[in-house]
Amino acid sequence: MAIVEKVIGAPPQQVFDVLADGWTYSDWVVGTTHMRDVDDAWPAVGAQLHHRAGPWPFSIQDASTVLACEPPHRLVLRAGLWPAGEAVVSFTLEPVDGAAATRVRMAEDFAAGPLRLARNALGHLVLRQRNRETLRRLADIVTRQKADR
Repeated sequence: MAIVEKVIGAPPQQVFDVLADGWTYSDWVVGTTHMRDVDDAWPAVGAQLHHRAGPWPFSIQDASTVLACEPPHRLVLRAGLWPAGEAVVSFTLEPVDGAAATRVRMAEDFAAGPLRLARNALGHLVLRQRNRETLRRLADIVTRQKADR
């Protein structure tokens, strides 16, 4: 499992608000290139983000499904990338600095399909690098929105 953490200078609810806006995922999730649709119930359990991932013309259309949602502390997704497989991704938000900031923990593991062959040290290293950049982008969006308020 690949796990990364980042402290973002905003309270958990503000960070969760970005997670709850499915239309922003292509702005901060590395590899997601286009949001095709977001279920109205997002981020309720069972709701889906319909996305495109990877570079054109090799991009894959699939969906990510909410497995667990506990606002503003936790969101767990099953990210589809078929025919490559799927991954389970969890975001855990913990208040720090008297809730003026949030420690975001992102954990990802390949769960099904050929991607499971990458459940090794090299695969997890690649995921950690990708997810560090994902959390940097998430932090940029959260802090930009904080500045706009």
